[in-house]
Amino acid sequence: MSSVAAPENTPVWVNVKRCKACDICVSMCPAGVLAMVPAPNSTLGSMIEVIEPDACIGCRDCELHCPDFAIYVAERGEFKFAKLSEGAQKRAEDIKNNHFRKLS
Repeated sequence: MSSVAAPENTPVWVNVKRCKACDICVSMCPAGVLAMVPAPNSTLGSMIEVIEPDACIGCRDCELHCPDFAIYVAERGEFKFAKLSEGAQKRAEDIKNNHFRKLS
């Protein structure tokens, strides 16, 4: 889907210049790879961050649901994605229960 070249050894990345921090991508991630983090210089005071890149399963839900085309997932041939684990599912649930904010 993405025509942007992936940074080396990176499964998912965010173009913060395009991102409006709507948190849709965080809400869609089944593996807890993304979270909102404080960003005082952004309009809403927070920004999306890739917090657990090694947990990315390559489902592309974040990329496909981003209204601003600000998040990208590497192609399957470029990166070996993880399998969805119980720990990743629990982290995703905890992040969603924490209003999409990064857990302390």
